[in-house]
Amino acid sequence: MFTKSMKPVVELLHKEKDEMLQEWEKNILVSTKDPFKDRMKENGEVMFYLLIKAFSSNEEDLLKTLRKFAISLADQRLKAGINIGEFVYNVNLGRSIFQDRLLNINIECQDQKEYVQKVQFCFDQFLYFCVTYYSDAKNQIIEEKTQFIDTSHKDRLTLLGQMTSSFIHEFRNPLTSVQGFIQLLKTENPNLKYLDIISIELEQLNFRISQFLLLSKKELIGKEKIYFSLNEIIEEVLIFLYPSILDGKVKIRKSLEDDFFLLGYADEIRQVLINIIFNAIDVLHTYTSEPFIEITSHLVENSCIKVEIANNGPKIPQHLVKSIFEPFVTTKSLGTGLGLFVCKEIIEKHKGKLECETKADLTIFSITLPISNKQFVDTYASI
Repeated sequence: MFTKSMKPVVELLHKEKDEMLQEWEKNILVSTKDPFKDRMKENGEVMFYLLIKAFSSNEEDLLKTLRKFAISLADQRLKAGINIGEFVYNVNLGRSIFQDRLLNINIECQDQKEYVQKVQFCFDQFLYFCVTYYSDAKNQIIEEKTQFIDTSHKDRLTLLGQMTSSFIHEFRNPLTSVQGFIQLLKTENPNLKYLDIISIELEQLNFRISQFLLLSKKELIGKEKIYFSLNEIIEEVLIFLYPSILDGKVKIRKSLEDDFFLLGYADEIRQVLINIIFNAIDVLHTYTSEPFIEITSHLVENSCIKVEIANNGPKIPQHLVKSIFEPFVTTKSLGTGLGLFVCKEIIEKHKGKLECETKADLTIFSITLPISNKQFVDTYASI
């Protein structure tokens, strides 16, 4: 129970309770979207009750009570979905109102100091319990949502892999037949128009199908790594994309390091280059009157070669740069968001690194890959 010295404070609380609560209700922050806005008076009653406990209970019992009500109000704030800052402001407003009333009590300075300390302890502990519980619960909710999103992405990718493995091959079979007949037509009718264009379009369709096949991970069965020339792959890609480059009036600038060999899957590296360069052509088409793509390569540390593919297209929003290689993230209205994800998977499978940097005037995709020692093997074999 409260001591004799605490009696003036308790009497003040009971005497001026209604007046203090009215002042508090008049000045608190209450969001119109708060589903519990009609229960603010009840929350004020809780604070009043806690103050009574602060002056009439021992510290152990007080802390138990504070924790109980703090958790209850924190749950309310979580359900309300309102910024916890409003709650903290309202609690501190109640603290200020009560402390102002203490100044009107005719008591000794030492007693007044003791009263203030008890008030501060009560409110500080209450806010500590409440905000700590609220923050922990919020973090738990965020963690669960993040885990759900991650799981959903994985489930979507798993489903996509199952789908591609079951019917994408059915797309490739007739496509292969059509490509074969195109070659026969070329042989029998070398002057027939448009066959080259048809062949190139079919190759691009085949490339898109390959992107989905790579997600299923079944395309790698039976494949063996080979040595291949990086510069030759780049030239092949530029020849393959020449109709698109010509149609988009894109100027190609090249500055390539002396030829180096890589060990891996040439068709997959070719697909990565096609994807990145074709994406650049696509965005440049309507963005600038003088579009260009600059392809450079140079040696970097640890026996690696770095290929940079830059274009003067629109800047990628900064929030997308960090997630552009994640699945289903795209800057295109009709994009699948899988192209760059597949590219990153391929490069990392080849022990390399794929990065993106965007500036006001340039967007640069950087591919870093380890060099094989084939050229050295060939050199010694010829001696």
